[in-house]
Amino acid sequence: MKGLIRISVVFVVFGLFAASASAQTQDSYDYQSEFTWGINKNTYGGLIGGFVFKKARKLNDRLLETFGLEIMNVKHPQEVRQNSQSTGNYFIYGKSNYLYALRFQYGRDLILFKKAPQQGVEIKAVTAIGPTLGVVAPYYIERPADQGGFVTIRQPYNPNIQAAEIYGPGRLFEGLGESTLKLGANAKVALNFELGTVKSQVTGFEAGFLLDAYTSKIIIVPTAQNYSVFPTLFFTLFYGGRK
Repeated sequence: MKGLIRISVVFVVFGLFAASASAQTQDSYDYQSEFTWGINKNTYGGLIGGFVFKKARKLNDRLLETFGLEIMNVKHPQEVRQNSQSTGNYFIYGKSNYLYALRFQYGRDLILFKKAPQQGVEIKAVTAIGPTLGVVAPYYIERPADQGGFVTIRQPYNPNIQAAEIYGPGRLFEGLGESTLKLGANAKVALNFELGTVKSQVTGFEAGFLLDAYTSKIIIVPTAQNYSVFPTLFFTLFYGGRK
């Protein structure tokens, strides 16, 4: 988490410096709408936290109306990967559920610094709010069958299963059909830095804070403290087009 904060601060400082040096000195490229998608890294995610999609249209010279969708895999802070003593496969011991967050967002982007058509940085202040649909899917593991031999079975993890009995995780997305749904809401504030040199394309990053809250606790690791509110620092690399 500290590393993510340091990275975000470095990019924010760099973006502000570049914007103050060049973005205010030249005419901006005029556009009416843009669509971007990005890869997200956050303090409740793994190497890749999830994916972000956003559609924006200009309300005036400085303000954009936005519609967004975020698809995230939310991890518990105490999740630890370990390898099976029998197979060497990695699994997460103690994890009983995945949490996939589908965040629908409506917001405003305020242009703080405009960019020149083919150089400079465009900086926006980002705010958004909306409902969250939490998909809670059981975490499957593979273990030896009770009758012994070389037969294995896959089943949802429960705390009665010892680590030595686990051969590895289940198949990708196994258990998704057994999911339950949790309702929630989200809100975020961020700074958006558009760095592209081609006027019809959008390339850059966004860094900020997001709060995800559900109506009840989400049980991800039964033996640890679980939460209904997830405050998150995030960093998103994005790409897209405008017209």
